[in-house]
Amino acid sequence: MNLLTDKVKKIYSRYLLASFGSALISSIYSLVDTAVVGQYHGPEGAAAMAVVAPIWNIVYSLGLLFGIGGSVLFATMKGQGKSQKEQNQYFTAAFLGTSIIAVIVWIAIFFFDEQMLTLFGGNEELLPLALRYLFPIKCGIPLFMLNQLLAAFLRNDGAPGLATRAVFAGGLFNIAGDIIFVFVFDMGAFGAGLATILGALLTSIVMCSHFLSKKNTLKLVKPIGFGAKIQRIFVTGFSTFVNDIAMGVLTILFNRQIMQYLGTDALAVYGVIVNLSTVVQSCAYGVGNAAQPIMSINFGARQPTRIKQTLRYGIFTAAALGLIWMAAAVFIPNTFTHIFMTPTESVLAIAPTIFRIYGLSFLILPLNIFSTYYFQSLLKPAASFCLSLARGIVLSGILIMVLPLIFGATSLWAAMPVTEVVVAIVVVILMVKFTKNLDEGADINSLETADQ
Repeated sequence: MNLLTDKVKKIYSRYLLASFGSALISSIYSLVDTAVVGQYHGPEGAAAMAVVAPIWNIVYSLGLLFGIGGSVLFATMKGQGKSQKEQNQYFTAAFLGTSIIAVIVWIAIFFFDEQMLTLFGGNEELLPLALRYLFPIKCGIPLFMLNQLLAAFLRNDGAPGLATRAVFAGGLFNIAGDIIFVFVFDMGAFGAGLATILGALLTSIVMCSHFLSKKNTLKLVKPIGFGAKIQRIFVTGFSTFVNDIAMGVLTILFNRQIMQYLGTDALAVYGVIVNLSTVVQSCAYGVGNAAQPIMSINFGARQPTRIKQTLRYGIFTAAALGLIWMAAAVFIPNTFTHIFMTPTESVLAIAPTIFRIYGLSFLILPLNIFSTYYFQSLLKPAASFCLSLARGIVLSGILIMVLPLIFGATSLWAAMPVTEVVVAIVVVILMVKFTKNLDEGADINSLETADQ
């Protein structure tokens, strides 16, 4: 399939199916783990998983930072007709950057897990459960980051289906392993963590089979100007990093505010919402991952009409997903509560209100996430970064801290809907501006200059 000449609708449909499946299945790791731990340990288990959630955000966001940043530039170079050696300098730089960061994060989590979980909201009741779950996972932290990197490059190297199959294989193993280890072998939270790390290992093995394929163009080469390329990758992928790391930051803020104003039952419900939000965000990633290879390579080839077609398909898909997930949160809130834990009466009493307020944010979230991929594909990292930072940390963080003080504890759940609406207004304005004035040369020339 030729991303430069084949019909955009056909390409987008194929990439959407593969990318959507890959992104959605990848969220199974935290979803299934929260469900089984919540069912096994009760509301305390779901709350403990909310404490662990920021660690996942740190790990995945760093993998996306180099994966998306490097693959966007890799595809742009391909669209420009650059040699495979020149393209692979970005792959090599991204791989080395991920490996270095992975080792640093691995050491930090391995030796300071208790301190980190305490910072993320763990108390004497929740900390033992969180540590038990994390113990097998922290033995293989680099796997999760490398999987994010490889998935991004496989999509841009014409193998989106393999990325999906790899994640699907790991996800299926995770589901089966959770049931067997947690309930059959009675291993509880530890068993859920064990299933997750083994699933990640299987995903890595399947993805690495791409390097044995005749269609593979990814190779490790000596990167010329390594520092400049890492900087370029970092700048290009930073908004995606912010989107994901922000979930961890917001989870920490929510955890602490919930414990201060509302208590453990509300934190247990929020543990469910965190995982549902992960699914919604993963769906948005799927849309972005489907559109990005098409937009990046056609931006490099200076074909704005194909970029605009892809943009229309992406916006329509994001809008449909947002409507579906908002409706689910509003109309069947306690269905999710029962899925992720064995709830008490007090939890069931407060869950609907929390879901119906917070769930309004799901309507616009996919569009805001997709916009970062669009701006990245046009090499507009500043716009992408500023919007991601405002949405993920600055505006949302201020609202989380201020709303309960002014309007009471329940208003805490409105922080994200208000944030998404404000950011969406700016997103639409910038999308219209950049699309009308689609620059066909300036940013590409700056990329060529940076590589010299």
